[in-house]
Amino acid sequence: MSDQKIPQNILKTIKEMQAGEITEYHIYSKLAKKTKDKNNAQILQKIADDEKRHSQFWEKYTHKPAKPNYFKVFYFYLIARLFGLTFGIKLMEKGEKNAQVIYQSVLKYIPEAQQIIDEEDVHEKELIAMINEEMLEYVGSIVLGLNDALVELTGALAGLTFALQNTRLIALTGLITGIAASFSMAASEYLSNKSEGEKSGEAIKSSLYTGTAYIITVILLIIPFLMGLNVFLSLGLTLFIAILIIFLFNYYISVAKDYSFKKRFFEMATISIGVAALSFGIGAIIKLIMPVEI
Repeated sequence: MSDQKIPQNILKTIKEMQAGEITEYHIYSKLAKKTKDKNNAQILQKIADDEKRHSQFWEKYTHKPAKPNYFKVFYFYLIARLFGLTFGIKLMEKGEKNAQVIYQSVLKYIPEAQQIIDEEDVHEKELIAMINEEMLEYVGSIVLGLNDALVELTGALAGLTFALQNTRLIALTGLITGIAASFSMAASEYLSNKSEGEKSGEAIKSSLYTGTAYIITVILLIIPFLMGLNVFLSLGLTLFIAILIIFLFNYYISVAKDYSFKKRFFEMATISIGVAALSFGIGAIIKLIMPVEI
């Protein structure tokens, strides 16, 4: 169909899609050059070439080449480098899903665009198939360490807050408890994986991811008690940090692994805060039964 018969609002949409395609071409090309896995790099470059061809298809209707959004190129490239190829790609994938909705409005005037829609669907499948990042392979171990640290340490710190009411002592006790627990969790994860027939190397990696996630969480949760603030304010900040960790981690996993964000977030948050509240009450009871002056 001649572009003269295409309404101006649809032509404007086509120009935006053309710019989007050439922008994604540059993103995928940069990622392909920096990806060490040869198979992944080849797939990324293939998708980049398809995106460039899509942009050229739209150029037949706009009659001029599009300029890429260099800020978007830099943004997604940086995201992929900082947080992993999978996370960066899945964020772009969400944008492609939105683009497919826009394509439907263009099909009425340019039926040939159906081929591009079909190819976008292939892109998504290829992207999912190419994902092979070590950290995501051990996400179960990370969840184990993160979740246990959140539940156990928020509970312990809440109980210690009422029982001791001394920020330095609470921080020291919590740090010792947390570090010891992280070693214990790492060892348990190693033995658990070995008993399930995992190779020693894989079992060690699982234990390292579990222990590292645990100890990083411990350090973040204890920081407020080292700031010299009121003991109850410190506890409040610790609970806020716990919720923030849960939010950020579940957002990352929901994007990278296509999990439900709301369900996992509220489940982890409810358990962590619930255990903290219960432990706070137990600490109050213990202080009444066995008063200790510090």
